[in-house]
Amino acid sequence: MALEEFEREPLSEREKGIIRMRTITNYGMGAFLILVGCFFMFPIKNTKGYISQYDPDLIKVFAVICWLYGIFRIYRGYQKNYFRD
Repeated sequence: MALEEFEREPLSEREKGIIRMRTITNYGMGAFLILVGCFFMFPIKNTKGYISQYDPDLIKVFAVICWLYGIFRIYRGYQKNYFRD
Protein backbone atom coordinates (compact mmCIF):
# COMPACT_ATOMS: atom_id res chain seq x y z
CA MET A 1 0.00 0.00 0.00
CA ALA A 2 1.46 3.32 -1.03
CA LEU A 3 1.50 6.35 1.24
CA GLU A 4 -1.00 8.18 -0.97
CA GLU A 5 -3.49 5.33 -0.58
CA PHE A 6 -3.10 5.44 3.22
CA GLU A 7 -3.82 9.16 3.29
CA ARG A 8 -7.09 8.70 1.38
CA GLU A 9 -8.44 6.02 3.75
CA PRO A 10 -11.33 7.20 5.91
CA LEU A 11 -10.65 7.48 9.63
CA SER A 12 -12.14 4.94 12.00
CA GLU A 13 -14.42 5.98 14.86
CA ARG A 14 -11.58 5.35 17.32
CA GLU A 15 -9.23 7.65 15.40
CA LYS A 16 -11.93 10.33 15.20
CA GLY A 17 -12.37 10.13 18.97
CA ILE A 18 -8.63 10.44 19.51
CA ILE A 19 -8.49 13.45 17.22
CA ARG A 20 -11.39 15.08 19.08
CA MET A 21 -9.75 14.42 22.47
CA ARG A 22 -6.36 15.75 21.39
CA THR A 23 -7.94 18.82 19.81
CA ILE A 24 -9.80 19.70 23.00
CA THR A 25 -6.63 19.10 25.02
CA ASN A 26 -4.60 21.36 22.74
CA TYR A 27 -7.21 24.14 22.91
CA GLY A 28 -7.43 23.86 26.69
CA MET A 29 -3.69 23.80 27.27
CA GLY A 30 -3.19 26.67 24.84
CA ALA A 31 -5.71 28.84 26.67
CA PHE A 32 -4.21 27.85 30.02
CA LEU A 33 -0.68 28.75 28.92
CA ILE A 34 -1.81 32.12 27.57
CA LEU A 35 -3.48 32.83 30.91
CA VAL A 36 -0.32 31.79 32.78
CA GLY A 37 1.69 34.16 30.60
CA CYS A 38 -0.74 36.98 31.44
CA PHE A 39 -0.48 36.09 35.13
CA PHE A 40 3.31 36.41 35.07
CA MET A 41 3.42 39.48 32.84
CA PHE A 42 0.73 41.36 34.77
CA PRO A 43 0.70 40.00 38.36
CA ILE A 44 -2.22 40.86 40.60
CA LYS A 45 -1.77 42.56 43.97
CA ASN A 46 -1.86 39.33 45.99
CA THR A 47 0.88 37.62 43.98
CA LYS A 48 3.29 40.51 43.42
CA GLY A 49 5.19 39.54 46.58
CA TYR A 50 5.92 36.06 45.26
CA ILE A 51 6.82 37.11 41.73
CA SER A 52 8.87 40.17 42.68
CA GLN A 53 11.53 38.04 44.38
CA TYR A 54 12.66 36.80 40.95
CA ASP A 55 14.41 38.67 38.15
CA PRO A 56 11.77 40.79 36.33
CA ASP A 57 13.41 40.30 32.94
CA LEU A 58 13.34 36.51 33.26
CA ILE A 59 9.73 36.64 34.39
CA LYS A 60 8.83 38.60 31.24
CA VAL A 61 10.78 36.18 29.04
CA PHE A 62 8.95 33.29 30.67
CA ALA A 63 5.59 35.02 30.08
CA VAL A 64 6.39 35.52 26.38
CA ILE A 65 7.46 31.87 26.06
CA CYS A 66 4.15 30.82 27.64
CA TRP A 67 2.25 33.00 25.16
CA LEU A 68 4.13 31.62 22.17
CA TYR A 69 3.72 28.00 23.24
CA GLY A 70 0.05 28.60 24.03
CA ILE A 71 -0.51 30.04 20.55
CA PHE A 72 1.31 27.05 19.07
CA ARG A 73 -0.90 24.60 21.01
CA ILE A 74 -4.05 26.35 19.80
CA TYR A 75 -2.72 26.29 16.22
CA ARG A 76 -1.90 22.58 16.53
CA GLY A 77 -5.43 21.90 17.78
CA TYR A 78 -6.83 23.85 14.84
CA GLN A 79 -4.77 21.91 12.29
CA LYS A 80 -5.82 18.45 13.55
CA ASN A 81 -2.90 16.84 11.76
CA TYR A 82 -2.42 13.87 14.11
CA PHE A 83 -2.50 10.81 11.88
CA ARG A 84 -1.47 12.42 8.59
CA ASP A 85 2.21 13.28 8.40
